[in-house]
Amino acid sequence: MNTKVAVIGGGYWGKNLIRVFYELGALYKICDLDKKLQQFYKERYPSAEFTTDYKDIFSDPIIKSVVVSTPASTHYEIAKNALMNNKDVFVEKPLSLKVEEGEELVKIANNKNLILMVGHILHYHPAIVKLKELIKKRELGKILYIYSNRLNIGRIRHEENILWSFAPHDISLILSIVGEMPEKVFSFGGSYLPHKVEDVTLTFFSFANGIGSHIFVSWLNPFKEQKFVVIGNKKMAVFDDTLKDKKLVLYAHKINWSEKEIPTIEKADEEVIEIEEKEPLREEAKHFLDCVNNRKKPLTDGEEGLKVLKVLNHAQLSLKE
Repeated sequence: MNTKVAVIGGGYWGKNLIRVFYELGALYKICDLDKKLQQFYKERYPSAEFTTDYKDIFSDPIIKSVVVSTPASTHYEIAKNALMNNKDVFVEKPLSLKVEEGEELVKIANNKNLILMVGHILHYHPAIVKLKELIKKRELGKILYIYSNRLNIGRIRHEENILWSFAPHDISLILSIVGEMPEKVFSFGGSYLPHKVEDVTLTFFSFANGIGSHIFVSWLNPFKEQKFVVIGNKKMAVFDDTLKDKKLVLYAHKINWSEKEIPTIEKADEEVIEIEEKEPLREEAKHFLDCVNNRKKPLTDGEEGLKVLKVLNHAQLSLKE
């Protein structure tokens, strides 16, 4: 079955989605308000149609699936319109900006038996796939603590703060590993640039099963850092997406306790885990097409996206307090 996909939003991130769906032979139409992009995409993807009005997509019976890569504030309206017109939907993170909107999208998709998938790309990264396998096999032992640093000096947004821009991927991954929603969420941050949204946030999570976690995000960092660390009682795992050959490394450090309960640390050499060379975005797009063609529940479906949205909402409330 050759699924016909329309991508709404051909800008900063949309151009990447357009490319992978074209490479997978599924791209049918591109939609963007900027008419100047028409010639740009026509030269690169001559078989794809172009429109500046997303309603053209909803009224086209050939298009069965819609990919939404527009500003977060528009996700709800566009995704809802697509679902109401019986289109399967892939929407970039976050699912929406309000919990009640996310709940409505999930309800519509369920009632209409439509696919609703959220772009939490980390789940499709081969290093994260491998990390989850190791955790499932208890290679790390009992999970004690998880933390993430997602820092950069880069594309600063005005419509959403750093928490909503950078943290959804890591929240999604933490919830997947822990297997439950946090009992408590505390978030601290500040707005240091003159645009009235937080540029830096530090968010802590505590879970009923005893696992602790925090996420540090900033777009005021002098260098790029993307580290996701899982600490177990047997081994520690570090996922570093900025490195080419050491994206996933294990450390079997040990803490020995004397009779007087004095700890001594026994450090171990790093163990570099071999990772398959696959593009995460392409794997994510393939998963969406597979779910559409075979009517399968996506790994990062609407329900999963809604959980992330609820955690983001709790963190935002904590920031305001």
